[in-house]
Amino acid sequence: MSSISVPGSEDEKFSIADIIAKKRDGLALSPQEIGHVVKATKTGQAQDCQLGALLMAIRLQGMNPEETMTLTKEMVDSGCVLKWPEKWRGFLVDKHSTGGVGDKVSLPLAPALAACGCKVPMISGRGLGHTGGTLDKLESIPGFRTEQSPEQMEEILKSVGCCIVGQSKNLVPADKIFYHIRDVTGTVDSLPLMTASIMSKKVAESLSALILDVKFGAAAQSPTIEEAKHLAHSLVNVGVSLGIPTIALLTNMDTPIGRCVGNSLEVIEALECLEGRGPEDLRELVLHAGPIIYSLSATTTICSYILRVHE
Repeated sequence: MSSISVPGSEDEKFSIADIIAKKRDGLALSPQEIGHVVKATKTGQAQDCQLGALLMAIRLQGMNPEETMTLTKEMVDSGCVLKWPEKWRGFLVDKHSTGGVGDKVSLPLAPALAACGCKVPMISGRGLGHTGGTLDKLESIPGFRTEQSPEQMEEILKSVGCCIVGQSKNLVPADKIFYHIRDVTGTVDSLPLMTASIMSKKVAESLSALILDVKFGAAAQSPTIEEAKHLAHSLVNVGVSLGIPTIALLTNMDTPIGRCVGNSLEVIEALECLEGRGPEDLRELVLHAGPIIYSLSATTTICSYILRVHE
């Protein structure tokens, strides 16, 4: 049994193999054990096979709310937290969707919110499972760069009010590693792993308000509304506990959004939406989510949970 620890450190007593076995047997991990795993992931001391085994154990055995909260915090602490000009306080908003086939809502929503005076520092992901990734769609635009430093992000926000970027080496780096391993180990749909991955990126953005679009249906990660409800509650609880005013919507996704599926085609559809054209269901989602997050950013409410089904 190999122990990956620094001699003389507090982590010396922890072993990745022991932590895997503990979760395999359905036991809760301590904050110190979760912190050790995240640190070992970031530094490259944990082998991919060990991380795959641990993620599968979490997928099968689950995590309690305290474990999920700790994992989220440790993910955030694995990198830097973005800092913004004080005058932007109250205007920093973001939206995250749990994804589905043809889900391109972020592409028109971010600039629409920016046009209303918001600042949208959106950290997005790539394709996961059968769902397409916002970054993949944007990179179908020749020359589009999704990698931006925090300083570059601030300049973009000053200039146009929104940016959609990927995780840099300094922004939640441990999650970037977990994200890839989840995609190749059949653990994409694990509720605690989804929660920690989504919310760690949002906490690192230092937001004033957050809206979560939790999909359910045949084209979504959560096939049933019951599963979507569990995920929505988990996401909102973490967001509220970490000080972000958070709203969750439940939206039906039995069929793809819009008429087109495919990176460049979806970008074109998003542009059509911004021009007041494009598919009606895409426009409806943008017009539904935009006012909600805009109004939430203007209040002092720490949590507003909306349970609404979009048919």
